[in-house]
Amino acid sequence: MSKKTPYNGRSKEELAKIANDTREELRALRFGSAGSKNKNVKAARELRKIVARALTAMNAAKGTNQNAQK
Repeated sequence: MSKKTPYNGRSKEELAKIANDTREELRALRFGSAGSKNKNVKAARELRKIVARALTAMNAAKGTNQNAQK
């Protein structure tokens, strides 16, 4: 299992790029292997988790900024 990458210290643009790139990789994995079996059956799950972590970090940063403004 790969090591988790910390997302908390990254900028919003960097997190958005990670999420978009990972979504594109997930799309390619889904449609590229439509007729054949994958060697790594957990790859799609891991990619979805990476997208979720990036979006969670983006929303947490957005929430922190909104709380600071109040």
